[in-house]
Amino acid sequence: MKTFTLEEAQALLPILESLLKRAMESKAAAEAIAEELTDLSRRIFLSGGMLVDTSKVAARKLVMEEHQKRAQDMVAEMDAVGVQVKDLESGLLDFPCKVDDEIVLLCWKRGEATIEYWHSVEGGFRGRQLVDERFRRRSDRPN
Repeated sequence: MKTFTLEEAQALLPILESLLKRAMESKAAAEAIAEELTDLSRRIFLSGGMLVDTSKVAARKLVMEEHQKRAQDMVAEMDAVGVQVKDLESGLLDFPCKVDDEIVLLCWKRGEATIEYWHSVEGGFRGRQLVDERFRRRSDRPN
């Protein structure tokens, strides 16, 4: 498992924020099309049937799948560098970090200016604590 120093994780934020934004937009676009198609199905059911332009519906499904694939690709790209996408909807990312011979997770949520929190692997978001000197000392050490 790749681990990050606080500085390394912080340096990745601009790139990750861009990937996250695109993934969130693609997910939202896919969900909007899915809702549109569900609404169409509901109208067909309630009216007892209706004429539907199946080629238009198929095209919308294709666009929805493209948006879903784009979102998945963005998440996979973040995962490939070792960053854990915990919640795409809120933009929650974790960075494995080794502190005092223990693996913990630096925790960042979209909208936060910097990485200021960490939590244990088991603790999750609710167990977030402020980054302390242990993380900064580790970052100051030469590699």
